[in-house]
Amino acid sequence: MILLNPGPVTLSERVRGALTSGDWCHREPEFAELTREINAELVGIYPEMRDEFAAVTMTGSGTSAVEAMLASFAPADGSTLVVANGVYGERMARILAAYRKPHELLQLPWTSPLDMDAVLLMLDEHPDITHVATVHHETTTGRLNDIDALGALCRDRNLPMLLDGVSSFGAERIDPVGWNLDAVAGTANKCLHGVPGLSFVIGRQAIWERPRPQVGSVYLDLYGYYAGQHGDGFSPFTQSVQVAFALREAIAELQEAGGWQARRETYLQRAATIHKELGSHDVKSLLNDSEYSCVLRSYLLPANLSYATLHDDLKAQGFVIYAGQGELAEQIFRLAYMGDIRRADLDALCSALQSAISRAR
Repeated sequence: MILLNPGPVTLSERVRGALTSGDWCHREPEFAELTREINAELVGIYPEMRDEFAAVTMTGSGTSAVEAMLASFAPADGSTLVVANGVYGERMARILAAYRKPHELLQLPWTSPLDMDAVLLMLDEHPDITHVATVHHETTTGRLNDIDALGALCRDRNLPMLLDGVSSFGAERIDPVGWNLDAVAGTANKCLHGVPGLSFVIGRQAIWERPRPQVGSVYLDLYGYYAGQHGDGFSPFTQSVQVAFALREAIAELQEAGGWQARRETYLQRAATIHKELGSHDVKSLLNDSEYSCVLRSYLLPANLSYATLHDDLKAQGFVIYAGQGELAEQIFRLAYMGDIRRADLDALCSALQSAISRAR
C-alpha cells in the first residue's frame, strides 16, 4: 500500500528494519547517547540552526510538539498573535485558549494567503502582542505560507516567531534569522520519513537558558526535556525506543540523499508527474500552482465523483489518498508526495487515477 496522505508515510525497508534493532531500556546510557545524537542531527538538517538552536524529542504526534512549544514558550505576560488560514493555525489558537494564555487570532479564509496588511492592523490595535505563531505548510489546502514576509515583519518589530513546521521540516526552506524564529515544532513521520510516535521542538539557545517559567503541563513542559536530554541524556518520561531507532535511520537516509534540498526536489518531481496526469483529465487544483508546498496538493473532485468513491477505487489498486477537511470535505481530495515512492509506483498511480476518473464519466 502506497500512502499519499500527509503522514504517516510509506517507509523504506531500511527504516522499517530499524524497528527491529533491539529492545533497549530508555534509562540506559546507550539510549541517552542515541537521544543526544538524534537531537544534534535534527538541528543539523538546517545548518543555519546548528550554533544557536537546540532540539528536544518527545513521545507524541506533531500536535503534541506544537502544544508543548506553545505551552512552554508562548508568554503569560504578553499576547501571542496567531495567524491562521487553515485547520492547524486555528488549532494553535485552541491550544493557547486551553492553557489560558493571552492571544489574538487573525483568522483568514482557508484558501487565502497570509495577509500582511491584516497582520499589521492587528499589531497596531494590540500593542501587548509580543509573539507571533503560525503554520509553515498548512496541509488543509497544501499552501506553503509566505513566512519570508511575516518573518521580516517579526524581525522589524522584534516579535519572536513560534512556527508549526510539522508538515514542512525536512523538505522546505527554513530561515531562522530572517524569520526571527524562536522555535519550530516538527515530527518524525512526515518529511523525515520516520515512524509515528516521536516529535520534536527546536528552540533558540537563549530560550532554553532563560529562567524556567511556570508551564501549565507536566508532560509537555519542554524545559524538563531539555534539562534531561542536554544533561545526562535522559528524558523525564518513557520515550518510544524503537521509533527512535527508525528516526536515526530516516535522518541518515535524508542526509545521504542530499538533505532537505534534494528531498524537496524529489517531491516537486513527483508532484509534477501527478499534476500532469490529473490535468490531462481536466482535474483542477484548489490553489494556484505557485502557492503549493512541495509536500502536498489539493484538487477539486471531478463532477459525478465523490471522495468516497475515488478513495475506495484507488485503495483497491494500492493507494491511499486523503479527504478535505471542514467546509472543503465535499469539494477536494489531497495527495501528498512523502515517503518511499518509486517511479513504478508513480506510473501505477497515474494509471489508477486514469481508470478511476474515467469510470465516473
